Amino acid sequence: MKIRGGALLARTFAEKGITQVFTLSGGFCNPALEGFSDCGISVINAPHEQVAGHLADGTTRITRKPAICLVGPEGFANAIPAMMEAWGERSPVIFVTGSSTLKREGSGGFKEIDDVSIAAPLTKYSASITDGSRIPEFVDRAFKTALSGYPGPVHLSVPVDIMFSSFEEDSQKEERPFVRSPQPAPKAWPNPENLKVILEEFGKSKKPVLIGGHGVWWGKAEQKLEKAGRELQIPVYNIPYHQKLLEETSEAYMGLADIHQYPPSAKALEESDLVMMLGGRLDNQMNFGNPPLFPKTCKLICINGSPEEMEQNRSADQLLLSDPGAFLDALTDFGNSLSSQARRDWFARQQQLRREWVDSSIRDLEIQEPDEAAMHPLRLALEVQSVMNEKDWLVIDGGNTHFWSEIAVNLAGAQGKKLAGILHPGSFSMLGVGVSFGLAAKLNHPQDRVVVISGDGAFLSGGLSIEAAFQEKAPITVVIDNNGGLTTISQQQERLFRHERHVATDFRDIPFHTMFEGLGGHGELVESRDDLIPALKRAMSSGKTACINVRTRSAISPIVLATTSKRDKASIE
Repeated sequence: MKIRGGALLARTFAEKGITQVFTLSGGFCNPALEGFSDCGISVINAPHEQVAGHLADGTTRITRKPAICLVGPEGFANAIPAMMEAWGERSPVIFVTGSSTLKREGSGGFKEIDDVSIAAPLTKYSASITDGSRIPEFVDRAFKTALSGYPGPVHLSVPVDIMFSSFEEDSQKEERPFVRSPQPAPKAWPNPENLKVILEEFGKSKKPVLIGGHGVWWGKAEQKLEKAGRELQIPVYNIPYHQKLLEETSEAYMGLADIHQYPPSAKALEESDLVMMLGGRLDNQMNFGNPPLFPKTCKLICINGSPEEMEQNRSADQLLLSDPGAFLDALTDFGNSLSSQARRDWFARQQQLRREWVDSSIRDLEIQEPDEAAMHPLRLALEVQSVMNEKDWLVIDGGNTHFWSEIAVNLAGAQGKKLAGILHPGSFSMLGVGVSFGLAAKLNHPQDRVVVISGDGAFLSGGLSIEAAFQEKAPITVVIDNNGGLTTISQQQERLFRHERHVATDFRDIPFHTMFEGLGGHGELVESRDDLIPALKRAMSSGKTACINVRTRSAISPIVLATTSKRDKASIE
């Protein structure tokens, strides 16, 4: 029996375990959309292709299973920012383009663009399916590539004539290389000799540090990381801007390895005699490895499940190609046979520094924010968390709000605040992802409450995606940090331009809350600190998609302050 290429594509994805597809419906994709529907796969229509991409990315980060973003040829261009965001966080999203006709390729076909070449630098694999009978082969390769080594997005281009043409429904089903069922990703196992050297280095260390990154999350090794840190008394830090690996209240978790947003980490790394980078890369997130992060006085070891992520801009003293979970098992087994008072003292010292940082940060906030002043963005983020519980999801949008909210999460966590999950843009701090990520969290955890903190600039970038929340009857609460402009950029400009001026960064006073009311939701304007918590409680209990539009003041974040300390260095490096 023959079926359309789009139906064969959908069936193949269904056999791989795909359960969610995000799209903006278009004519080039209709056969695939019919196929997904026939397979019982949930298809969610977004108001914009970028939104569809962010929804797929958010879903993939939460479930750690691939989701699909399906777009048409012109819509592909709109999805590029979401592809970039997924690339930055190693999120194995599968982007599928219903592309221009294959038989007219190179002759100016309708909506013809070279989507394969455009996607190539932002994906691990980008290919055009030129023969519909080979659809299972391409899907299998895309899946394996997305999930193996360091994970990441992939892209398949399916020409419209392939979509609409007919092929055998059991195409390639008997060919062994193209197994249709979901398969576990292959994992690197540590070389015993190299592993022995690293374990011996740990045995000699008195001040070790573990820094966890992408590989720990995608390898589902975060519980092993927590166990190693707790049992062996190793302080654990998180690569900045990445998915939180440990509960904020974990005994072993000390905060972000970020010298600007979490100063105690700078001191710890400067004094450490052994730094183990686990599942992360040496790039700008780690200050390019420059001192004081990794001084010459300490040993630097990089452990990663993919050779591409071993080193990026600085050499390590030791390298180990290994699945993070396998390494942590070996480290824990080895370390439990060693007793070290020095390590216990070192661990306790980092806990003390964390408590001191919390106390000083709260004191500084009280000084910076007198009662009569407009609300500080850090205060806003802390107040939002104060009304949330351990079953709630917090989503943070990009920009200045991202920086302050990261600090607030660390502060609240150190004080015992537990949340079900936290999502935020990642290393690109992209504006406009918040609402889409919030909806992804709600769709995957429909019984839990979801709160999004977004700046006014971030909401203007991607806020119309809120319509999808109304459409799907998935109520979320959006808190807008409204300071009337692109604060991060204006702050940089004021420190760079003459006469402390800024250009093209201001917004008019936009009534975001009435926008939500017009769509059928709940909306409130908050202008004083005392009114915020009652408004939040009303919004979260309303059962509606809600907006709390909060008037805040501009406050320069520590990272912007540090990176623009001199006029000739007013950059983001």
